[in-house]
Amino acid sequence: MTVSRVGVVVHGGRPEAVETARRVHVWCAEQDIACKDIDVWTDRGRLSARQEVAAAGDPDLIVTLGGDGTFLRGARLANPIDALVLGVDLGRVGFLTEVPMTMVREALDAVRESRIDVERRMLLTIRASNSLEMPTDIETFMQYGRGPLLPPPSVRPDCEVGGEWGVPLDVAALNDVVLEKLARDRQVSVGVYVAGQLLASYSADALLVATPTGSTAYSFAAGGPVLSPRAEALVFTPVAPHMAFNRSVVAAPDEPVGLRVLERSGQAAVSIDGQPRGVLNPGDWIGVYASPRKLRVVRLGPMDFYERLRDRMNLTDAPAALADGTAAPLWPVTTAPPGDLAHLAMPRLSGGPG
Repeated sequence: MTVSRVGVVVHGGRPEAVETARRVHVWCAEQDIACKDIDVWTDRGRLSARQEVAAAGDPDLIVTLGGDGTFLRGARLANPIDALVLGVDLGRVGFLTEVPMTMVREALDAVRESRIDVERRMLLTIRASNSLEMPTDIETFMQYGRGPLLPPPSVRPDCEVGGEWGVPLDVAALNDVVLEKLARDRQVSVGVYVAGQLLASYSADALLVATPTGSTAYSFAAGGPVLSPRAEALVFTPVAPHMAFNRSVVAAPDEPVGLRVLERSGQAAVSIDGQPRGVLNPGDWIGVYASPRKLRVVRLGPMDFYERLRDRMNLTDAPAALADGTAAPLWPVTTAPPGDLAHLAMPRLSGGPG
């Protein structure tokens, strides 16, 4: 594929990330491709995603150097311009990045020569009862340990605004949208709606809506299910709810999840992929739904999600399952699948015909 401009998102606190970024710049110079670091925190604060990518010349490929947090920053930047994202793995427990830093040049060559797969991941966006703002009196508290705050999301110019359908906000979440309490001693009370129907009113520390990609992040830590990133679904998960029903609900991709802050609730913060973006007061609401646009992720080959799940979550076999002394074998495949299985995602051939 043609690559004319590359944007680099680097975890500046890790020397190996900085060194790998230098190698990306060298490769781009050799190929006569424009290359610029983007999403760099400064004393002036942070810009919106559209402002940052515009300042970088609207790159068609964004390379992230770090772990999943750095990849999420790259995804936020790629969404407005539909750029490809290449994640270089310098993390420890992540699921999003793929390429080892030692192979960054080979990966860039593969992109330029179109020897890649493009994986499309679901994104979430939101409508709200009004535009989100972050009150100045809580800004210091909210940014503790997070770095400079992002600006409040702008209103999408290409959508109908106002009325009972609220305000469409220019955001995209690869992992999750979270409504969380602000006061430590007071939970949020929220009415939760799925596909326009009231599910229940919750009192909880937080309520979150995750993508299949985000099912292994905050939702998983809160007891939610693990979904294949190839699935199409929204996962609603309450965090520490004060009610008997504490299970996740998996909704269809065309079923939005609405969260309305109830009259006697405290204020609630809205976070998108871990970044605080505004505060809701009692009576305010957000509607979370699948974005019509998907994130385009570079893959050098099929990703074995379940092998990575077993490795990253350090899954071990139950002692009772090993009572006979034999562990479950891998499932090697040496022949092509029969016709009735040909449409399924199955292990790649490990040898032999087919």
